[in-house]
Amino acid sequence: MSRIRGNGYSATTVDQLCADAGVTKGAFFHHFKTKDALAVAAADYWTVANALQLQQASYHKHSDPLDRVLSYLDFRKSMFRREVTDFTCLFGTMVQEVYETHPEICKVCGDGIVGHAKTIEADIAAAMKMHRIRAKWTAASLALYTQAVIQGAIILAKATGNAQIAESNIDHLRRYLELLFGRSRGTKGKAVSRSIQ
Repeated sequence: MSRIRGNGYSATTVDQLCADAGVTKGAFFHHFKTKDALAVAAADYWTVANALQLQQASYHKHSDPLDRVLSYLDFRKSMFRREVTDFTCLFGTMVQEVYETHPEICKVCGDGIVGHAKTIEADIAAAMKMHRIRAKWTAASLALYTQAVIQGAIILAKATGNAQIAESNIDHLRRYLELLFGRSRGTKGKAVSRSIQ
């Protein structure tokens, strides 16, 4: 997976994948009919691995769901304190290349990104209820927006070779959520009924 995340899907050859895994081409094609089949399997594995990592993350410990969402963003930001190739997203990398040409890979990547958004959707919904937020936007739309910012931050980091740009984007996203929920210094834990368009 690191080869695809670093080089992209199209530029990664089966020979490279076999060399990385220490297997023969015959062994590769015994397990995967095509390179596309490997991509789908890799995306499925990425989904499971990410879900496990998120389940074990410390941001779940907060009792206030808004604190969980904000701490989730801090958790994602901490992942950007590595080399750019070490935090790129397999889903984002592949879907940018294959969205018109490989529908099966595109679907599994899209499902992965949307599925990841759903992991924080419940906390956003609970935060809206606890902090009395009435809005035209939904917990689902805000959860998807967080993933759009995260994926865009990764693209900017890749385009510039600068991981700090990704961190800065998460900081902006965090401030945006704080504004949406009326969270500022001295207001933590206070529920204020607000109508947000």
